[in-house]
Amino acid sequence: MTKIKEVKTYKDKREFVKLPFDIYKNNKYWVPPIISDEIKSMDPTKNPAMEFSDTKSWIAFRNDKPVGRISAIINYKYLEKTGRKQGRFSKMELFDDEEVYNALMKTASSWLKEKGMTEIHGPLGYTNLDNQGLLIEGFDYLPSVASVYHMPYYRDFLENDGFKKEIDWLEFRLTLGEYAIKKALRGAEMIKKRYGFEVVRFKKTKEMLPYTEAMFEVFNEAFKPLPFVVPIGKKMMKMYEDKYLKVINPKYVVIVKKDNEIVGFMVAVPSLSVAMQKAHGRLFPFGFYHLMKAMKNPKVLDFLLGGSKDPYESQGVAVIMYAEIQKQMLQDGIKYIESTGNFETNHKIIANWKNFDHIQHKRRRVYIKDL
Repeated sequence: MTKIKEVKTYKDKREFVKLPFDIYKNNKYWVPPIISDEIKSMDPTKNPAMEFSDTKSWIAFRNDKPVGRISAIINYKYLEKTGRKQGRFSKMELFDDEEVYNALMKTASSWLKEKGMTEIHGPLGYTNLDNQGLLIEGFDYLPSVASVYHMPYYRDFLENDGFKKEIDWLEFRLTLGEYAIKKALRGAEMIKKRYGFEVVRFKKTKEMLPYTEAMFEVFNEAFKPLPFVVPIGKKMMKMYEDKYLKVINPKYVVIVKKDNEIVGFMVAVPSLSVAMQKAHGRLFPFGFYHLMKAMKNPKVLDFLLGGSKDPYESQGVAVIMYAEIQKQMLQDGIKYIESTGNFETNHKIIANWKNFDHIQHKRRRVYIKDL
């Protein structure tokens, strides 16, 4: 018999966070998170998104052993944006047991319904800078740190339960050649001269600090129309800055300015997936060493985040930023890029990826269901 327990104490949170380490114990593709970061994300004093959200989390037990988990989230800023009463399920992980799935999803759905929600969708976090979507294709590829990994049977559980597709993200693996990079650089130079764009590059992390708030402001404007997005406030900017600056190599960050205004930015990071596997959820004593080593001599670069303001996007700001990143990759001998997830409806960026030697190797999905 499955027993459901609400997560309340620090011990509960730690048990919740560590459960996937058992589920994926022998899986060579799963990339574990940093345990301390995951626990902090469940603490309302450390996660500013909980100021405009309501949430609960539960663990499923069988014979006193944790066998599954789930969270439910109501993001009130998102409800204001859409006008729909949509609750989110999040962080669903479990062993291959449909009874456990049913018990967890029923608990999360019932709570959301009690709170007045009429639909449930997910997997979704508090914001679109949290991991989102369910992996449904690409189980034999290592995910980037900006992506997700799940067991194939999760999809069966959701679809058997009446969940339907809301939207998909597509992910690509790109191989860069010297000819393509030089062609991109020529195009970027033409765009810079035509529109008067200026490129800002960095050598040290501290050089980026005066720009981070402006980068988030560009992010808010560029991403505002997209599904699941709410603006990032100053407290959340600080939280994400603290979280990501320690794993960013500044030479893979590009900012574009026009008339001294920041109009676009792009952040790529050396692939940390293998290093995160070696860290096994802990920065100390050895995890930090593995991360630092991966940042210095990368073989693969992950596109983490980027955006540009209107009307500059149509003027080719993205072309400039991609060209700058590719130039750095050429200098460093890096041939491969992992794209972040792009909505399947973003035909422009998908067409751009297809200009490269590429494979579309992963797909993740947000599901939705009436309550």
